[in-house]
Amino acid sequence: MKTPLLVFNQNGIYCEQADVYLDPWRPVRDAIITHGHADHSRWGHKNYITHHTNVPIIKHRLGDINVTGKDWNETFTINGVKFSLHPAGHIIGSAQVRVEYKGEVWVFTGDYKTEDDGVSVPYEVVKCHTFITECTFGLPAFKWLPQSEVMSDVNQWWASNKAEGKTSLLFGYSLGKAQRLLKYLDPSIGTIYTHGAIENMTNVLRPMVDFPPTTLVTRETNKNDFPGSLVLAPPSAHGSVWIRRMTPFVTGAASGWMAFRGARKRRAIDKGFVLSDHCDWYALLDSIKATGAEKIITTHGYTEIFSRYLCELGYDARTEKTQYEGEAAEMDAAVTDDKITEESA
Repeated sequence: MKTPLLVFNQNGIYCEQADVYLDPWRPVRDAIITHGHADHSRWGHKNYITHHTNVPIIKHRLGDINVTGKDWNETFTINGVKFSLHPAGHIIGSAQVRVEYKGEVWVFTGDYKTEDDGVSVPYEVVKCHTFITECTFGLPAFKWLPQSEVMSDVNQWWASNKAEGKTSLLFGYSLGKAQRLLKYLDPSIGTIYTHGAIENMTNVLRPMVDFPPTTLVTRETNKNDFPGSLVLAPPSAHGSVWIRRMTPFVTGAASGWMAFRGARKRRAIDKGFVLSDHCDWYALLDSIKATGAEKIITTHGYTEIFSRYLCELGYDARTEKTQYEGEAAEMDAAVTDDKITEESA
């Protein structure tokens, strides 16, 4: 029995023929990185390979690292194995990794979504024999509304709060979600303030995307300027001392988990906006079908339920344990960024 092209071991997803890891969670020599979130791009590898738009992101997060940037669909060969990066549509710079050896093709998606958000490069279908997919929201209960409807609701909510003299405090992960929200916020309503973690990351991305102007919240910001404005902050800022001077405020959060009322209640959020950077149940199924793959490996999310359903559909599906955490890991990244952003105190 031949060794699979990609295997899962204690360090991550490993291609033995090339001696390369994909999104490893322990330090290795050579790592191909799909995107900049904390669970997929970790510190400690000797050499990093990623899409060139992800290079400034992971340098901002990880510091001085040895990283090589690749273009979309650029083939690079390591010991006979052909690799290429293809748009995942998850966040800016997010990629799927195509791996080919002796006519066999595997695709590792990392995290992905199929809706074109107008910020990241849209998801690209990549034909393959084996497809490694996340299923963060792999339940039929998850079905997303179009982004345009959600952002219209966000701006109406902000305008309504302004009419009542309140601050709109909107929470979104500092990398990805915050920039997606910012892109479609209506600056004609009022001033858009940002938490330092979001401001710093957005400044890294401004050369790539046209964002509305923002104002960084500092210790010198006058508390009387907040009413009627919108403050964009990472979820970790909720309940912190940092938000007290923004009173009176109304809180909102953008996440796929906002589809569950219980999630809003547990997080003490006034308004939930269902907006995710991951596929819903239906997009997952459509994506898998489009690849033409017969073998499916589910890596994080509702893996058992989703894999079992795929088997019922006739796929050769199984699960693999990883240290990828979907939106929970994006929360961790926001916490990390908070700790290093002193001007947000």
